[in-house]
Amino acid sequence: MLKRESKILHTSFYKSKNLKGGKTNMDNSVKITGIIVLGLVVLGFLISSSLNNLNPNPANTVSVSGAAMIKAIPDVVSVYFSVDTKGTTSAEATSKNADIVNELTQNLIAEGFSEDQIKTQDFNVYPDYNYVNGQNIQNGYRATHTIVVKMPASQSSKIGKSVDAGVNAGAGISYINFELSQEKQNEYKAQAIKLAAQDARVKAQSVADGFNKELGELVSTSVNDFNYVPWLAYASDGASASEVKQAATDITPSEQDISASVTAVYKLR
Repeated sequence: MLKRESKILHTSFYKSKNLKGGKTNMDNSVKITGIIVLGLVVLGFLISSSLNNLNPNPANTVSVSGAAMIKAIPDVVSVYFSVDTKGTTSAEATSKNADIVNELTQNLIAEGFSEDQIKTQDFNVYPDYNYVNGQNIQNGYRATHTIVVKMPASQSSKIGKSVDAGVNAGAGISYINFELSQEKQNEYKAQAIKLAAQDARVKAQSVADGFNKELGELVSTSVNDFNYVPWLAYASDGASASEVKQAATDITPSEQDISASVTAVYKLR
């Protein structure tokens, strides 16, 4: 009798233990599920908030364009030489071209220009064709070379010397520009873009005031344009060396326009 009661008690104990364990496991599952759901809700909120920041409601923003223009005096004169040679082979055309370029370089150095002022801008060798009786007939090869010599605008009196150096070497004068040095371009670019940004903000503030709104934070911005064009003093028109020198030295560069524009998007509150 005691053995039977002991067996019953033993069985009841394990049933009770299993019931408690099952309840614990169920509670844990509920807790884990709750944590996962809560995490998904938070993640969804964060994603939604980020998207709203990236793509704000257009009704609560204003998009404006700002523009600015400043004046600048060119500080560099650039003389562009062209060297054009022909040959029955590409090697022959290239060799003839190199001879003229070397002589041009030596002539410029003799006139007081440094090697740092003399740069190759472009060089090409290609088959030369003649159009005969409706057909393109190859007639050897052509080599073209563009050389530029730069000098401070304050030394524009040396333009004539550079022209003589090129003509005496057998080079042509393509054009002569009054330009901005890279340093000045960077300086004026920064000024123009800054003024354009300020213009955009003034416009945005005016729009906000007109609608009885407060101008909020900047959402996005982009630089649309920075415009600078070198001032052409002379372009090749078959003029003689003396005419080229006269045309270039008679010109005094005036102030040139440099412009910039930006687009900006602001929040409205």
